[in-house]
Amino acid sequence: MVSVDEILRAYRHGYFPMADPTDSKVYWCQPYRRAVVPLDRYVPSRVVRRLVRRNEFEVCFNRDFAAVIRNCAAPRKQERETWISGEIIDLYTELHRHGIAHSVECYREGTLVGGLYGLALGGAFFGESMFHLAPNASKVAFDRLIMHLRTREYELLDAQIINPHLSFLGAVEVGHDEYMELLYRALQKKIRFI
Repeated sequence: MVSVDEILRAYRHGYFPMADPTDSKVYWCQPYRRAVVPLDRYVPSRVVRRLVRRNEFEVCFNRDFAAVIRNCAAPRKQERETWISGEIIDLYTELHRHGIAHSVECYREGTLVGGLYGLALGGAFFGESMFHLAPNASKVAFDRLIMHLRTREYELLDAQIINPHLSFLGAVEVGHDEYMELLYRALQKKIRFI
């Protein structure tokens, strides 16, 4: 089992864990190109702006971290496997108890319908995964996360590995050396997430 100290050391050196879906063994990943979301350039879509303006969802932080990570661990419709193993769930739940892992949740009529989770270290937030059970709920959670990080003066939102959904949300790829510079600078800050 990976310890809290090991995972914090890994994140500070540019690594993050993923479980192999075939054997659930945890591996350390450090992609050559890293997905990051420039906080100062993020612009919400028209749909997200409209949903936020209408208060379509009640958005909360850390109300039910366990439910968020379990929903994120469920395989997507087009997939049969997940990289979020039981060990990953236990590890991030422990990090949540230590005040390091956080969730952003969207509720509709009291029911959790979307959200995301990640880690906050210094001035860096490491986004791990998101899910939605209602259309655009994860996008609204992401929008609230960005606004929160801006308010708290975070420097880095690490999205790990680029994909079309992250590109739509504003993520860009940077090389390893640039990422490590961004990470080092962000970790120098002392910011409380909540």
